[in-house]
Amino acid sequence: MVQSVSRRVFIALSASLAGSAALAGPPGQSLRPKLRPKGFAKRAAPGAGELIRRAGVSGAVGFALADVESGEILEGHQPEATLPPASVTKAVTAMYALETLGAEHRFVTRLMARGEISNGILKGDLILVGGGDPTFDTDALGDLARGLKEAGIHEVKGRFLVNGAALPSIRSIDPVQPAHAGYSPAVSGLSLNFNRVHFEWKPAAEGYSVTMDARSAKYRPDVSIAKIAVADRALPVYTYESKGSQDVWTVASGALGRGGARWLPVRQPELYAGDVFRTLARAHGIVLEPAKLDFGVPEGRVVAFHLSEPLREILRGMLRYSTNLTAEMVGMAASKARGVAIETLAESAAAMSAWAHEALNMPHAALVDHSGLGGASRMRPDELVRALAAAKRRDVLRPILKDIRLRDAKGRVKEGAPMSVQAKTGTLNFVSGLAGYVTLHNGRMLAFAILSADLEARAAVPAHDRERPKGARRWVHKARHLQQRLIERWDALYADHG
Repeated sequence: MVQSVSRRVFIALSASLAGSAALAGPPGQSLRPKLRPKGFAKRAAPGAGELIRRAGVSGAVGFALADVESGEILEGHQPEATLPPASVTKAVTAMYALETLGAEHRFVTRLMARGEISNGILKGDLILVGGGDPTFDTDALGDLARGLKEAGIHEVKGRFLVNGAALPSIRSIDPVQPAHAGYSPAVSGLSLNFNRVHFEWKPAAEGYSVTMDARSAKYRPDVSIAKIAVADRALPVYTYESKGSQDVWTVASGALGRGGARWLPVRQPELYAGDVFRTLARAHGIVLEPAKLDFGVPEGRVVAFHLSEPLREILRGMLRYSTNLTAEMVGMAASKARGVAIETLAESAAAMSAWAHEALNMPHAALVDHSGLGGASRMRPDELVRALAAAKRRDVLRPILKDIRLRDAKGRVKEGAPMSVQAKTGTLNFVSGLAGYVTLHNGRMLAFAILSADLEARAAVPAHDRERPKGARRWVHKARHLQQRLIERWDALYADHG
């Protein structure tokens, strides 16, 4: 029997045979594609030390990587280095607050009446009592003002008092920060709008028109607790002075340009909340005396109250937006709930450090606050990564961490990246950190902690230049680039490539 061969197949076979005389005999090696040898990815991936060298991050870099199921440390570079964690501290604060207070804990802000209520007249004092809610805002304060009216009270014969004694009163989270830094406001048990006031300026016929208000989604009440004046100068940009019950600011005209806005910190948060509440109550026809501070244990009848969101959601916002005030307030609330007598942030942070030593096996954690704003705090990457691995097993932290998007060389988000990252960032001048979880492209999950700091460069920054010191932004950019390169390396090394 003769097989027929099509002309097309014949030509293809002829061409292939003519291409190499070697194919006339048996092939010397298999023509099938070879599988990559075991460990190929590990050999191909750049070493961690090489990545650090290429990144050009001055100072110290320490990292540790662990398997979340076993807790085994897979690799590290200077994992025992004690470095500033910056806002990575907030991850520990979240664990501290969740274990102490519980995920469903809610903070209560109350409006209390002390005295007889007759025919809509309160013959006594009205007290606005803070309960440590870091997210309390002007909208919530407006609800309380409406609640006062709905309770049938239309006149108050006594004093209007404000009480923030639920937490210690602290003038600034980190006093070495610039006075105008909105991320370092005062701390109190009664907080409003993250203890910040909105400053806006616009060019006017002569100079600038300026406003200070307590804006929120629904309201924009002006405030009298904070005042600002435009001064004919170039520097300093801002000056601050406390005068009685007022925060008094000046701003340099040479820095205002064509208009703009920013949030300035509030140093007297209880009086700030009282000032705004008076305005909102007046809109309901209820006239109150100027607020006065109340330091005692509040007593009286609750006529209105506001519940915060559950703590889990408050912490989710804290970890996403890195709100320092939230970290300090929930951290101090947790210390107080544990029965620790605290008067300062440092005392509360010491209590959290002691808890981390025992509960998280972090014996070298030495924290000066709950937010990481203070540059004197220290952590070790290896201890932190073990704590994160344990937290994953309890599944309390990872669900509320922020999704970190990987970026290309031009800073654009990489779409369809093979791995996902949930982590907490941390940034100070010449300090950068990233810690959390990476899910590799094969589904394996690892915990990691990367801390970098150039302490000499940080110490050399003059006090007047701490907001935007020369070289700090470039340094942080390099540190963040290194963090991403390390994560990509781990996907190459520890995912199953088959």
